[in-house]
Amino acid sequence: MRRAWWSRSGWIAAGLGLSLLGAWLIAQRDLDAQRAAFETDARIVHRLLSQQVVQHDAVLATLALLEPERLEALPRLSAIYPRLLRVLARTPGQAWPEAALARAEAASRSGGRAAMADGDLAQGHYTLVMGAGDSAYALVIALDGLVPAADWPMDRARSPVHVALHWNGQSLPLQPGRPLARGWRFDFDKVVAAESQPFHAVATRWVGWGELPWLAMLGWVAFVVVALAGWRHALRLREARQRAEALLRLGQLGRLNAMGEFAAGLAHELNQPLTAVLASTQAAQRLLADEPPALATAQDAMGRAAAQARRAAEVLGRLRRGLEPPADATQARATLDLAACVRDALHLLQPEIERRGVGVRWRASEPVVVQADPVAIDQIVHNLIANALQAMDRQPDGPRELLLAVRREGNDAVLDVADTGPGLPPEVLPRVFEPFFSTRDGGLGLGLTLSESLAQAQGGHLSAGPAPEGGALFSLRLPRHTP
Repeated sequence: MRRAWWSRSGWIAAGLGLSLLGAWLIAQRDLDAQRAAFETDARIVHRLLSQQVVQHDAVLATLALLEPERLEALPRLSAIYPRLLRVLARTPGQAWPEAALARAEAASRSGGRAAMADGDLAQGHYTLVMGAGDSAYALVIALDGLVPAADWPMDRARSPVHVALHWNGQSLPLQPGRPLARGWRFDFDKVVAAESQPFHAVATRWVGWGELPWLAMLGWVAFVVVALAGWRHALRLREARQRAEALLRLGQLGRLNAMGEFAAGLAHELNQPLTAVLASTQAAQRLLADEPPALATAQDAMGRAAAQARRAAEVLGRLRRGLEPPADATQARATLDLAACVRDALHLLQPEIERRGVGVRWRASEPVVVQADPVAIDQIVHNLIANALQAMDRQPDGPRELLLAVRREGNDAVLDVADTGPGLPPEVLPRVFEPFFSTRDGGLGLGLTLSESLAQAQGGHLSAGPAPEGGALFSLRLPRHTP
């Protein structure tokens, strides 16, 4: 018999584990999607910033090509590029009004490209200088509006992403974002594509607990609960069906064996009517042989004989109707673990045990193996446990416990089945295994007789006595099998 291998706590643990795992996977997938969206927006910002600062290099390169006499065109660049606050030029022989511009020009000439002058990003602008021939040019560039608002990929007011420009230990926020104390943090840091203006485009995104896909996670938990409940219900139905089938087979085999015992026990019952039939017919023969024949007395004797014959026929008819063995009633002996047989019987009787509110305590320290007919052992164990449950029904008060033990005793394997019922009085003990003797109202008195016969057929025997904790104790003793 295949038993359910999960208890209620096992199902709860499985449901909790699957729910947590699925919810974590759903949350992780959502976080990955949010990270991907964040990185996409951050790369767009980086590309837009790179495009804008590269234009500054292009403007300076264009200025280097201007003739000195055309410097009057410089102010008009601010109208073309609104972010250019001022355009400065140093003609040959002149000096920069500020030392920072002179240092930037020196860095530009040594590096062969434009260079940034020392400045403070908090002021909202910076200066880019480029030396060209004997002249030099400088652009004062506004950081506010460096990227047009129409091209910005996010809503600056509501987006949770914080965007800033970092340079030389300074930072200028371009988008405030929404920093959090707890949650998940995504970071992006990349230098813009202009060596002359080495700004770091830095973006940070915080994801709070409230942004997790709780609805999807709760849906998954509900699905797990419903699926596991349905699965458990289906397994319980299958287990109940298997238990019913096993009980049916066991009942059929027990019925066959009980009928065998029943037939043996009723032999003396059949002898009596047959003997009466023989005596009555012999008396009728003598009465008919008299002169004159005693017809009235002979008829009375024949009536008694007919009545006894009908009684015998009725007994035989009932017996014949009960003897319908199933096709698989006979099985070969096999190597059995006695503790496994007890577990199978407990599984079959579990509904009865729960209905009666009986607690089960049992121990089996090590495997105890016997060589016996599996059907006979199942029948014996089933009968002993069922009798113990029925005995406790007769004692409504007090504890209800079924005590089982499987042990080795020399070369024998012993199964003890004890209950906390009313027990067996001393005058009853000698008659416990007699056919048709029962201490239960309505009992046939064949269960223990059958069990004792089956035990003897396996080379063992049954014994009965008082249990140490009150109630009755039945012990099945079988020869132990040693490989």
